[in-house]
Amino acid sequence: MSIRKAPLEGITVIDLTRVLAGPYLTMMMADMGARVIKIEMPEKGDDARHFGPFVNGDSAYFATINRGKESISLNLKDNGDLEILEKLMRKADVLVENFRAGTLDRLGYDWETLQSINSRLICAAVSGFGQTGPYSDRPAYDLVVQGMGGVMSLTGDHDSEKPMRVGTSIGDITAGMFGLSGVLAALYDREVTGKGVKVDVGMLDCQVAILENAVSRYFAENVVPGPIGLRHPSITPFAGLRAKNDEYVILAAGNDGMFKNLCQVLERPDLLTDTRFASNADRTNNYQALYDELEQTLGDRKVSDWLEILQSAGIPSGPINNIEQVVNDPHVKARNMIVSAQNDDGTEFKMPGNPVKFSAYEDPPTRRAAPRHDQDREAILNEILGGISEE
Repeated sequence: MSIRKAPLEGITVIDLTRVLAGPYLTMMMADMGARVIKIEMPEKGDDARHFGPFVNGDSAYFATINRGKESISLNLKDNGDLEILEKLMRKADVLVENFRAGTLDRLGYDWETLQSINSRLICAAVSGFGQTGPYSDRPAYDLVVQGMGGVMSLTGDHDSEKPMRVGTSIGDITAGMFGLSGVLAALYDREVTGKGVKVDVGMLDCQVAILENAVSRYFAENVVPGPIGLRHPSITPFAGLRAKNDEYVILAAGNDGMFKNLCQVLERPDLLTDTRFASNADRTNNYQALYDELEQTLGDRKVSDWLEILQSAGIPSGPINNIEQVVNDPHVKARNMIVSAQNDDGTEFKMPGNPVKFSAYEDPPTRRAAPRHDQDREAILNEILGGISEE
């Protein structure tokens, strides 16, 4: 009996995506063992190949998001290349595309046609605004949907009038993650029904989906939430507070019991008898007064000293790390969250690992490198398509 090496081993994915949202989805599938065949434009390939930073002339951006995939160049305006694509579709399990809505239809591959080609094929369409609705034909990038989806209006310091982008591309990445969850659900559904389904994921939808507390506050209180900096809108103390040398420590005392422990650890029993801080609702209503009191005490010691005290008492807390500190954190390393891949010329790329760990499968510290543009053409034509000639 053969031993499986990964949970998605045996699944073949046709990847028609580029840049980030779709490639992130297929990267996760590759990490989970799927075979991902990346279809790229002739000559220049995926736009991300030309995004910095570069290491020995290769894009580290592209290398990170496209690790473990294969590459073949196809011109989707050429009938011969479309024939190759169609033959790939007949043998694939999943097709992922992130064109503007309707593009695949115009190429002659609407959902009904895809079903006739391969009734078990799952098609995941990741686009800016989804396949329906008044905005569906618009193009979109991360910055656009961060702005339209409301998260930008919630990000930044409370006294700033300038909207602020979240520091990572959550518009793309959340679409990739929601898209992955949709594909995995569709694979399970296919086991029951025997047929594939179409998965429609819009980047704007995904931004609305992660608004959680902001949307509930709006409907419950009829107030438009705004940026609040380093604190939580409805749990207190739950914030980044200033310690010695203007360093910040994160405190997350999420209930009355933890607040009591915090006051004891800080040797501030007076805060427990202050009626302004009697309950979480009281503390939230008077958050500034409470944070002024806490910072007065926290200012006596460095963050590292406070973390040792707070964590020994079981109080959720942590530092605000920069990226250098994150990638060198011993827990991050122990969880294999920084992995590497090496090009055929020996160039090494370090990148974030896969946060999903499986008990039955290894999580290797190295990954297969991202492919060179069109590097797998001959192998794909011979193996997948039965030896079709280059002509």
